[in-house]
Amino acid sequence: MTLKVLLTGDVNLMNVTDPAVPFAQLAAEFKSADLVLSNLECCFYEPDAAHALDREGFFATLASAEALKIAGIDAVGIANNVNYGTAPILSSIARLDRLGVPHTGAGANLQKAREPAVLERQGLRIGMLARTSVFWATDHEAADNAVGVATIRGHTAYQVPMFRAGPSAIPLNRPGVPPAILTWADPPSLQRFRDDVAALKARSDIVIASCHWGVDQTVFNYMREIAHSAIDAGADVVFGHGPHFSLPVESYRGKPVYYGLGSFSFHTGHGGIKHGDWVGMLAKVTFDGTAVKKATFQFVRHNDDNETVLCPLQNEGEVFGQVSAGTKQLGSKLAPHGDEVAIDLCA
Repeated sequence: MTLKVLLTGDVNLMNVTDPAVPFAQLAAEFKSADLVLSNLECCFYEPDAAHALDREGFFATLASAEALKIAGIDAVGIANNVNYGTAPILSSIARLDRLGVPHTGAGANLQKAREPAVLERQGLRIGMLARTSVFWATDHEAADNAVGVATIRGHTAYQVPMFRAGPSAIPLNRPGVPPAILTWADPPSLQRFRDDVAALKARSDIVIASCHWGVDQTVFNYMREIAHSAIDAGADVVFGHGPHFSLPVESYRGKPVYYGLGSFSFHTGHGGIKHGDWVGMLAKVTFDGTAVKKATFQFVRHNDDNETVLCPLQNEGEVFGQVSAGTKQLGSKLAPHGDEVAIDLCA
């Protein structure tokens, strides 16, 4: 029994007036899959006219949510930095519920936010959990009696490099030497995540973890710590998002980790400004029963009509080179096959 799962990065439907447009060019690709999972990077909420565009809040119209159903996106993670505020979160959840789109990662309280989305395909139960390490310090985390997102806290330290880390390292006797940036996952937060993954695995055949994290193009240690912990606890796939870049991938214990799928449908960003010519990744994971058989990705961009389109690999040499180099640094290997790139799960 073969199961094909597609995973996407950030889906932001701000300023979408025709919900049939954003994923029109992907209809055949989505239809070929058994399951399509995405990170929803907006709230379906219509604020009053006094709302300023320069304030945080990616608000899309209720009508734009139809794009998810038209495309065939089966479930979304909603644990991220733009799912903020009691009214926007509850409005967005209500809209998803009305459309029948399962979701995970935010809720009316902590228990609801931590609940997975569970779907059935070909007699298999597939569970999805979403968590964010990028969130606002005030009134954003879900609590026992408060609306919010499910989080995994992270910590940062800046260390003066007392020892030479390598031949190209700048010695400490140079004024202005930059600090080393150290990150780690908050132990109690990480343990709750492990427990949730293990509990979901106990009642699911396949577990997929969705993680919002990162800054720019760096795969930080805390991201690897979270990803490896998820797989150790029973997750079969980890896919990350947050930075609007395509990040390296990794094979850990024969399971794929996509550290950053980047933008997938992202017409408008902060301040209501149209986004430029971003590049993202569409992850494709094939299961043989419950075992990961193959994990690949293909680059995507959007055209002038705000349609997400698949890209020929030969046109993406620069970004592929960056992803490939970063993947090698993580101890994993990539193998191009046509326009797709396979992760060597045995390396």
